[in-house]
Parts: sequence; C-alpha cells; structure tokens
Amino acid sequence: MGQEIDVSHFSDADFARFEQQLKTETEQLQGWFKEGALANQPLKIGFELEAWLLDNELAPAAINDTFIQQLNNPNITPELARFNIEINSQPLPLTQNSLSQLEQQLEHRWQQCHQQARRMNAHLLMSGTLPNLQRSDLNPRNMSSLKRYHALNEQVFHARAEQPLQIDIQGHERLQTQQSNVMLEAATTSFQTHLQVPLTQAHRYYNASIIASAPLVAACANSPYLFGKQLWHETRIPLFEQAINVGGYADAAHGPLHRVGFGSGFAYHSLMECFTENQQHFPVLLPLNLEDDPQPLPHLRLHNGTLWRWNRPLLGFDQQGVPHLRIEQRILPSGPSLCDNIANAAFYYGLTHYLSQHETLPESQLEFARCRDNFYHAARNGLQTQVVWLDGQHHNLRRLILDELLPLARQGLFDLNLHQRDISHYLGIIEARVENQQTGAVWQQNYVQRHGRDMQRLTRACLSRQNQAKPVHLWSL
Repeated sequence: MGQEIDVSHFSDADFARFEQQLKTETEQLQGWFKEGALANQPLKIGFELEAWLLDNELAPAAINDTFIQQLNNPNITPELARFNIEINSQPLPLTQNSLSQLEQQLEHRWQQCHQQARRMNAHLLMSGTLPNLQRSDLNPRNMSSLKRYHALNEQVFHARAEQPLQIDIQGHERLQTQQSNVMLEAATTSFQTHLQVPLTQAHRYYNASIIASAPLVAACANSPYLFGKQLWHETRIPLFEQAINVGGYADAAHGPLHRVGFGSGFAYHSLMECFTENQQHFPVLLPLNLEDDPQPLPHLRLHNGTLWRWNRPLLGFDQQGVPHLRIEQRILPSGPSLCDNIANAAFYYGLTHYLSQHETLPESQLEFARCRDNFYHAARNGLQTQVVWLDGQHHNLRRLILDELLPLARQGLFDLNLHQRDISHYLGIIEARVENQQTGAVWQQNYVQRHGRDMQRLTRACLSRQNQAKPVHLWSL
C-alpha cells in the first residue's frame, strides 16, 4: 500500500486478471520457499513512525502535502489523512549498538519534521489516538490526495455493499457511531517495527511475535481516549479493526477471517502458510495492472499490503534483488516520546528473539486462541490484566513482565551481541514504566482524573512533555 497508483476505478476484467496473476505469483513464491531462494541472513531492524500535524489550536492541520513537498525527504511520506505523516528508517543489523543507532535516526528525522512544522506554524505530536480529535475531522476532504487511498475507500465500501461501518467499542465507557468512509483508520497512529528474519526460522519468529503481543501492548499502551470517551488502554486495536471491517470470501463484511485482526493461527512449517491464506481466503481489493512493475511478485505484495494482521509477514527485496521475509509488528502506538518508541522496540526484539530460540516451542505451550484472548484483554485493560502464560497458569501481567519477561528480553538482546549499555538503557525504561505503572495510557487517564476532561488541555500537556524528551514514566501530572 506504500505505492501510488494511476487509477481508482476497476472493472470485473481487472479483478479477474489480478486474481490470476496473484495465483501465479503465490505458486512462484511457494517454489522459492521450497528451493530456499529467500535470504537466510542475520536479523535486521527498522521502523515506521506515524505522527500528527496540529495547528496552533492543536486541531489536526490538513497540510501534509505542502509539508512533505517542502521537506523533500524520501523517508517522510504521507498517510491516509492530510494531518498525518510517516517517518521511515533505514534497515540496520540487530547487533552491537543498533538500538541507539535506530534512536539517532529517529531523532534526526523527527527534528527535521519538527522544524518544518514550526516553519509552517504547526506542531508535531506522537500519540496512538489524538485526545482532542473531533468526528468532523474525519471527513473525505481531509483524505490525502494520493489515489491509492481513494481507491481503498471505494473498494472497501464496494465489498460492504455500500453499508456504513459500525463502530462499537466497549471499554471504561462505550462508543457507538458509524462512518461512511475509511477515515476512522486515520484516527490510529502507530510505531511499526520491522524485523527481517532468516528463511529457516521465519515461522518461529512469527509465532514468537504473536505470543509476545499481549505483554507488549499492555506495557506500551498510549491510546486511551477517542472522541472524549475513555475506552481501552490501546483503543487503536478495536478502532482499526472496525474501521476497515471487511472479511474474507465467506461473507464480504462479516466473514470468519478479517483483513485487520490477530490472524487465524500460528505458522507451523513456514510463513508460506500466511501468503497461501491471503490468496485463498481474501478477495482482491485493488486490482491494479502491475505487469510493468520492475520487482518480482508485485500482485502478491500489493495484495498482502491490503491485509493488516497485527503481526504481518512481508516479502521484500534488498538492493541486489534478493528476496527476504520481514515481520511487521503493528501493535505499538506512536509515542509517548522518542526514547519510549525505541524502548518499546527493544522489548519486542529481545523477547521475540528469546522465545523464537527456545528449545521448547512456545507455540506448543500456549494455544493460539488463548494467545489471542491474552492480547485483546491486555489491549483493553493494560498492565493489570490476568493472562494465561506458557506454564498454563494465570498471571498478573505486570508481575509477569517484571519477574519473567524483562529478564528474557535482556537475555535475548545479550544473545544477539547488543551492547550492554543499550540493553540496560532501553529495557530500563520499560522496567521503570511497568514498575511505576505509568504507561502513556495510564498517564493520560491520571491527568484527566486530576484536571478534568478537557481534551485540548490533555493534548497540550502531551505535546509539552513530549518536547521535554523524557520517557513517560518520568512525566509529571
């Protein structure tokens, strides 16, 4: 979905042609898996950070086209809404001082964007959801000008027989509304981490990433409010799932497999199982003519880009054209601070690596359905969630993270030969945050409890503290 397109309307012939190409390319990828043609190199990492552009009243500023044009940096790209941008990193080997290098990349690009925003009399904010966002902000006039977003909007509602999206989120309070476009997706901004994995162990990392999802979303939650209502600790999760509610072939709107979700199960032999499921169970959304695309398997890659598993396998190519597999971790929210983002990534990379290398397969110890339940309970309730872990016992998630999972993440990063200074610094941020029970979500809730439900004031407080460059566990009320 990162590529621009030339058309936004499609015929039945377009869909038929694309489906045939997708079937052919899926069979070709299956051959690559059998031949071992995909990269088997050590781990590499990267990120995509989504952020909000705000005016001086801290309302969303629909200026990303001018912002990006004037900044002229290929690593800064538009998002669905004109008031969102995306900051991308360059890949790095996951070893030695790569975490601090990743933060340096993020800091450098963030400062470029911050300075550009100030030149435009605007502000830049990291937040999983924007506290003072209004329903009126999510109108089609604020959709970015790129045709791919307008085509996505058209095809989602075509698949839904033009029925509006029904939003029903039951958390601390309840939000019920409906939307006749996909702009609700723009209300969710994330810090997506990428982990390039070797072919022979790719499915192990994928399964480990799934298992790590519950502790990760609880420790890193930063999205408690939407339209003035206190919902889940990580409201992005149900909101994104309902904002593009289109299922598989069984029923276009309410099928057993959904385009946004936790997935259907672990991968037991290879990540090819996910790509096969993509082709066999999900209708094509954007049937573009990609026959002139210079990279291989363009139809398969585009189709995969219109499916949003919270842990999403990706197929990519290096500069030499060698194909590789990545896991895109989509659970993490944007913010609360630059160093919090990298600390969240460190926790994810360390824990996932440790679980993937464990002699006893963790996916054999925890049923996928239980893993999925853990995730949604943790997204809703945060650190005080009770989860079932690998030993089959119920645990308080906060104590599990402090007593067991952080030590495992440290060991995982140590085994990857990361510098001890980086391990201590970034996982120390996670430890202090969990020990203090002050995630970004909890800080926002406590701020509102003390100062009242003034969402503009809350947004201003988030921006002020974010600009102080301190991790959220040190933020005052």
